[in-house]
Amino acid sequence: MATDSGEEVSTREVKKILSDAIEGEDKRKPLPDDQLAKILNDKGYNVARRTIAKYREQLNIPVARLRKEL
Repeated sequence: MATDSGEEVSTREVKKILSDAIEGEDKRKPLPDDQLAKILNDKGYNVARRTIAKYREQLNIPVARLRKEL
């Protein structure tokens, strides 16, 4: 995988950023995959929403509606 600047990035690094973003989210309003993709795109990682969903599933992290806590 490559960043916007053309630099090669490992999927482990992207997964680490993804899991950190999910850990830091508001549990009453968890971030959906499209917002997680936007966060990564803002950091320079060009990742599609469906790739985020694939990585989230590989990390055994449920979808936003199942992560919601009252």
